[in-house]
Amino acid sequence: MARNFLTIDDVQMDGKTVLLRVDINSPIDPTDGKILDDTRMRHHIKTIKDLRRTKLVLLAHQSRPGKTDYVPLDQHARHLQKLLGQHVHYVDDLFGSSAKRAIKGLRTGEILLLENTRFYAEEVALSGKALEDQYNCHIVQELADLADFYINDAFAASHRLQPTLVGFADHIPCAAGRLMEKELTMMDKLLHMKKKPRLAVLGGAKVDDTVDIIENMMKNDFVDKIITTGVVANVFITAEGYDLGKANMKFLHKEIDNCVECIGKAGSLKKKYGDRIDTPDNLVINENGLRKVLIKSELPTEFPIYDIGLESIAHCCNEIEKAASVVLNGPAGVFEMPNFALGTVEILNALGRTKAFTVAGGGHTAATLAQLGLAERIDHVSTGGGALIQHLSGKTMPVVEALKCSKSNHDCGKYCKE
Repeated sequence: MARNFLTIDDVQMDGKTVLLRVDINSPIDPTDGKILDDTRMRHHIKTIKDLRRTKLVLLAHQSRPGKTDYVPLDQHARHLQKLLGQHVHYVDDLFGSSAKRAIKGLRTGEILLLENTRFYAEEVALSGKALEDQYNCHIVQELADLADFYINDAFAASHRLQPTLVGFADHIPCAAGRLMEKELTMMDKLLHMKKKPRLAVLGGAKVDDTVDIIENMMKNDFVDKIITTGVVANVFITAEGYDLGKANMKFLHKEIDNCVECIGKAGSLKKKYGDRIDTPDNLVINENGLRKVLIKSELPTEFPIYDIGLESIAHCCNEIEKAASVVLNGPAGVFEMPNFALGTVEILNALGRTKAFTVAGGGHTAATLAQLGLAERIDHVSTGGGALIQHLSGKTMPVVEALKCSKSNHDCGKYCKE
């Protein structure tokens, strides 16, 4: 299938100044301010190395205003330097005189990391605004004048509409980095799988987004069956007419915006697609810290639902092992507590065993796969939680649209710097 975006292989960048947007937003230890995990950095190493014959300028963000991990990127530069085995210059500026001098002074093969993009008002204030505003802001105009190409490798932020993510498409040729290319290629492959049965296992607590995924997947015939787990399952069980009990209903209304509408939409989908949307028959409640199983007919319960029971786990695992393709997003329960991790762990083990084409996403899911030593057995573990959800739900992905726009501009000969 022909790509509708440019990749690193489509443009000649040797010796040129290249802006590379990465997502190295990392967990920070609140006690000493040090980076706790470098997973996101490691995902960008291939792209950075494949651009080694350019004058490379990295753009990145860390957290957002008001958060304790909203910090400068100096230690990110040092950490990248260790991973790359190469010096990474850092400047505490984004588009001012210090940044401009540093960019102009780069020699081929050198790497420069600019300051946290969200330290600058435009990156935050223009979030979600019209494309014209993104194109014409100071950050983009000042940096575009210094660069020949822009590469976007920040799939985890591809659902965001912000200047350093989409603004360069109107100025210089924009292409997907290796990580972005892989993510989009795998998503496209998943959504166009023809071999059946095609299965989705959707859990976690991002219910309103997941209901949109379910609607999109069913409407466009992307899957044959969806198994719900976690809070998602609780919403569909409620939509089936069961009373979860006061504690569980209070949780749903607290955690889900427009909860009533969400349950109503789940009910409409269940009515339309019937058994193609599966809910667990066996649930596990947290009875004063102990794991206790009940069946749906025994609802309501005064205790919170924390997992799914053995029979539902076995059913889900069986469906995974006989599927031709599986997409999984979100845990089956409160997996952080050992007593209630069984559903999540066994389902992920089944995902690792199956011969199906497998895609897993969501921050919790990816972390648990790594902890279980299963990540290498999955065909694709997505780096994006919110981005994956938005892509699968059929919503517009601003970064993808910007890449498409840039390819069109490139093919029409709009850019004059090439």
